[in-house]
Amino acid sequence: MLMKYSTYRFLVAAFGLALATIGFATDSADELIEKGKIFDRKFQANDALMLYLSAEKAEPKNPDLLVRIARQYRYLMTDASDTQEKLRLGHIALDYSERAAACGPKDCDAQLAPAITLGKMLPFMPTKEQVSASPKIKESVDKALAIDPKNDTAWHILGRWNRVLAEVGSTKRFLANMIYGQLPKGSIDEAEQDMKKAIALNPHRLMHYIELGRVYAQMGKSQEARDFITKGLAMHDAEKDDPETKARGRETLAKMH
Repeated sequence: MLMKYSTYRFLVAAFGLALATIGFATDSADELIEKGKIFDRKFQANDALMLYLSAEKAEPKNPDLLVRIARQYRYLMTDASDTQEKLRLGHIALDYSERAAACGPKDCDAQLAPAITLGKMLPFMPTKEQVSASPKIKESVDKALAIDPKNDTAWHILGRWNRVLAEVGSTKRFLANMIYGQLPKGSIDEAEQDMKKAIALNPHRLMHYIELGRVYAQMGKSQEARDFITKGLAMHDAEKDDPETKARGRETLAKMH
């Protein structure tokens, strides 16, 4: 009896999925995208992807759609616990990000997508790939800011780029240049200015405050670091990566004690 019930439930679920797929086939790409946005806003990546990927069949060169698909794979990457799975999802996101950039040469979000994805993948990459990704991130950000100099996400990524590269010591830089190729140089002072611009453009995102606090921690300005990180930690989570960002902020504070 239990087996029959389980089989019945499976058939009902499969039938429901088939009906949903048929329903998608009758929707236009715009309708599928609008439905996908509902799940996107709730960070329900698998549900959003089902709709976005269906829309992609009709509009494979829509830069906004490709950006949205890349974002869902980054969301799944955030939720994955295994490093190799994170990288697998990251590479899929990167493929969509690069396609978006190619299809949207005058679209700021499309040009920025590769930088966002590479930045997300960076901590999990082998050293050689990290070195090769660094100039690609900068190139992506520069193209985005040339289109829209008021994009706070672009300034945030540029600030993180400057902070991380400014942290690389001379010995590590020498070895990286010798073994893997030229590593770009970053400026901690520019990182501070980049984050201040991001906050000025959008003061409602906690990641800007926490990252500026981490910049100040790197500069040795402990009080400023505590002030900005604490401000960010006090803000409500609004984005998928906010919990991760807060965890980095707490880690920085812990190292300062």
